[in-house]
Amino acid sequence: MSTTEHRDMAKEVKANCAILTISDTRTLDTDSSGHLIAKLVEEAGHHIVDRALVRDEVTHIGSTLHNWIEDDEVQVILTTGGTGIARRDSTIEVVRRMITKPLPGFGELFRVLSYQQVKSAAMLSRAMAGLAGDTFIFTMPGSKNAVNLAMQKLILPELSHLVWERKR
Repeated sequence: MSTTEHRDMAKEVKANCAILTISDTRTLDTDSSGHLIAKLVEEAGHHIVDRALVRDEVTHIGSTLHNWIEDDEVQVILTTGGTGIARRDSTIEVVRRMITKPLPGFGELFRVLSYQQVKSAAMLSRAMAGLAGDTFIFTMPGSKNAVNLAMQKLILPELSHLVWERKR
């Protein structure tokens, strides 16, 4: 069966998503990237089962992710923030330890698409994705433009297909 046939079979599958914003400066009220993720997920017909904002600290990120990975209701975790090279950016280090099956194409494609918008600054992103057990994790930078790019061009077009594939 081809990928197109799989996608067609999966198009009615709706994902249960949790959204995590990693930031030392934002609040849930000022979290424009998290709000954008929520809006796009809902517009695509998927479900938000939880949402949180934590400081860019390994223990806070790890604890939240671990709880969601253990929660059978959460199928997909969408994170924003902490993917760069600043000293406090620790999202990737935490997620990398949890990933059991990497999806390297996400980060590769994200940086290619980002290059078209921000040129060589795209190399500063360490965005990545993979499975932690049966839960998909996608890490995105904190900017609204980066979130919009990742969600619209990469994540949402494949989300139903990914969840369907994992259930088979």
